[in-house]
Amino acid sequence: MPELQEETDPEGVDYGWVMQTTFVLTIVVGAPAVVVLSLFYTLPTWPSRVSFAVRVGAVVWLVTALATYWYARRNVEE
Repeated sequence: MPELQEETDPEGVDYGWVMQTTFVLTIVVGAPAVVVLSLFYTLPTWPSRVSFAVRVGAVVWLVTALATYWYARRNVEE
């Protein structure tokens, strides 16, 4: 059996860091955002609550992912 050869590309953005940071920040920012925004809406049923949380969470995730990537790209050591 041949030996496993793993190679990394140290140049550019560390996408692992971007994904992990996006995950953590989305939870840290998204949960309070859903709670605060839900105060302004009537959500009588569980399906409406879930739908609301998913819609708000998707926006938070997208904004967080783009901001994290932008931050990582801007701070890449040259």
